[in-house]
Amino acid sequence: MPNEIKWNDRFCIGVDSIDRAHERLFSIVGKLVSLNEDETKQQHACREGVKYFKSYALKHFADEETYMQSIGYPGLAMHKRLHDNMRDQTLPALEEELEAQNYSKESVRHFLGICIGWLNAHIMIEDYAITGRGLSKWAEETPGSDADALTAALGSSLEAMCHAGVRLVSSRYGGEDFAAGKTLCYRLSYLAKDKSSLQFYFLYEESLVLKTLSEILGQEFPRLDQTACSAMKILSEQLADKLRPHFMKEKKYLLERNDLMTLEQFVRAFDKSYPPYSLLFGVEGRGYCAFCAR
Repeated sequence: MPNEIKWNDRFCIGVDSIDRAHERLFSIVGKLVSLNEDETKQQHACREGVKYFKSYALKHFADEETYMQSIGYPGLAMHKRLHDNMRDQTLPALEEELEAQNYSKESVRHFLGICIGWLNAHIMIEDYAITGRGLSKWAEETPGSDADALTAALGSSLEAMCHAGVRLVSSRYGGEDFAAGKTLCYRLSYLAKDKSSLQFYFLYEESLVLKTLSEILGQEFPRLDQTACSAMKILSEQLADKLRPHFMKEKKYLLERNDLMTLEQFVRAFDKSYPPYSLLFGVEGRGYCAFCAR
């Protein structure tokens, strides 16, 4: 797994009950990783492990929110929204995929990648902020109607491009490494006449790229070569054209650059704060796609 899954004292925020719960969550995920590597135990054991992880995580969310309320933590409302997104949106979407794919290695890898990445970032940033040892990176709030319209537009555009069903996995994607293989990352930079800028980020899982291009172009794409990267670059611009009206109500932005990035460069782009629009989608039977805008 690409992310750290072993408990380390650096994850301690200094609140015993919360630290113990975090350590237990890491232990559960670590066991799931081991189970997923054992073909003889993988399906049944992973199913039970996922249920236990979800049950324990939801109890922990409630306990943590009670603690934040007891100390008058000013960031409680946003922190609770992060918990709610994980509980009501991300975990159900991941579970749905696990069941639909009969706990395949790819579906379990999606589950583990999202959960491990989320735990790491949530503890080290959002939970540290509870004790005043850091600041939340989800400082900006997106208007509900605008966010819903953008989510619907991107979902329908992905369905049209991939000719497959699409489900929203998270409306607060934080850069988790969801891919079972490689990830293609594109940054589209736009500029207005007044020099204000707009940036779109598209992230595609390797399996999504190869399966989509194979169908669109009518030929097999066995790997991510230069042709595949160039084709997805063009498709990203076409997707962006569907979304730009949501960001151009007051000014017109023109495309300046379309750069291919590494996942590490993408994560570093949000070092200080997450973008107000940050969505993660699952495309049925193909893989995952993320979109961020700031």
